[in-house]
Amino acid sequence: MRTAYSVEMVRTAERELMARLPEGALMQRAAAGLAAACAGVLRRVAGRVYGSRVVLLAGSGDNGGDALYAGARLAGRGAGVTAVLLTPERAHGGGLAALRRAGGRVAESGSAGELIARADLVVDGIVGIGGRGGLREEAVPLADAAARSRAAVVAVDLPSGVDADTGQVRGAAVRADLTVTFGAHKAGLLVDPGREYAGSVRLVDIGLRLPDDAAGLEALQHADVARLLPVPGAESDKYRRGVVGIAAGSARYPGAAVLAVAGALRGGAGAVRYVGPAGDAVIARYPETLVSDQGPKRAGRVQAWVVGPGAGDDAGTVAQVLAAEVPVLIDADGLRLADAGAVRGRTAPTLMTPHAGEAAALLGVGREEVEGARLASARELAGRYGATVLLKGSTTVVAGAEGGPVRVNATGTSWLATAGSGDVLSGLAGSLLAAGLSARDAGSAGAYLHGLAGRFAADGAPTGAHDVAGAIPEAWRDVRGVRN
Repeated sequence: MRTAYSVEMVRTAERELMARLPEGALMQRAAAGLAAACAGVLRRVAGRVYGSRVVLLAGSGDNGGDALYAGARLAGRGAGVTAVLLTPERAHGGGLAALRRAGGRVAESGSAGELIARADLVVDGIVGIGGRGGLREEAVPLADAAARSRAAVVAVDLPSGVDADTGQVRGAAVRADLTVTFGAHKAGLLVDPGREYAGSVRLVDIGLRLPDDAAGLEALQHADVARLLPVPGAESDKYRRGVVGIAAGSARYPGAAVLAVAGALRGGAGAVRYVGPAGDAVIARYPETLVSDQGPKRAGRVQAWVVGPGAGDDAGTVAQVLAAEVPVLIDADGLRLADAGAVRGRTAPTLMTPHAGEAAALLGVGREEVEGARLASARELAGRYGATVLLKGSTTVVAGAEGGPVRVNATGTSWLATAGSGDVLSGLAGSLLAAGLSARDAGSAGAYLHGLAGRFAADGAPTGAHDVAGAIPEAWRDVRGVRN
């Protein structure tokens, strides 16, 4: 599992480590890792380190020192390294001296644009993880020049202008091709919009001691999801594996029911019960579904319910499902129709799966506010409703009803932004709920499989929600390491 920590936690761990090390040793560790990563980038973009052109954008803090020391190492290998100092009077003295000893030079700020335009590599050491807000006015032209150039951009610890704790970008920021981060991942590297600015992320171990239970963010990997997925035993039958109820669809949106059932049938439960007006469409596509037109109360026993996809204005069905004493997933129209008090009053687990627009409506804020502060929005919604919240989007995050680390999904593709994709996810995660996973695990594993299925279905080209549902078994096998 990949974990991310707050700036405060990282700073504390750094201080504790520096107290045990010779002065400057920690910065040298970071600079060595940064230089090695930069050398790898140079070999890829320029074919070599010797003779390549490197521009360091060095601020006054430790990030500037890291960049200068790394630049000294690159200069020692024959690269032409030039530092642009944003605040020359406050530049890191040791790093600057090391760069000059190695043959690097310092340029006047007025020539920075021309240097960046000719560079093979630009190193962003402007602002560290303690920075807040966008870039300062004097740094904006440098970031713009780097973006216009053909140079690869490597950020030191975090792209300057990105909030390390939230991923928010409040103004101009550096867009990196690679971010080399030290000691631990920061939340802002894993959550959009910060994740988009970070590019690829490489973690350099500098010896920090950070306990897993202090992480503010988690990102599941294949092995974590594999441990969560239900696998039937020799004595299993369809009822022991779990039965998921799907209350979805309407005369206007029968396809939502079909897609939610499609996701549920591939999600690990032993059977799917469908309740709603789209029974004929569901049976025509999936004859193994148990269809009822008697409403949720009379549908028969289920271990979990999914309610809301394509439900229109059927508030009665939503209310019946919320009254059930089993885990419930609420999506789409169900989020709008669900009584907040009824959700808060439930004793069984509840998983809400809004996209940014739906979350904004529930929170009474603008959509752009949710998209710019995904972690805070998911936590706020989970707290208000006493439910686990899976906030869908470019970065899907899962905030638990009881607090704790927020989980961020590491899979997915922009091709998943297609009609019906969320209905498939609802059925899939609901099936995992019925199979016995907690709301947090069902949401996290469901999002992971759904994102992976989206990648497989798209394979670099447009895809539809039905294709995503059809690729879930492939994603399942990939996670569990099962070959055809």
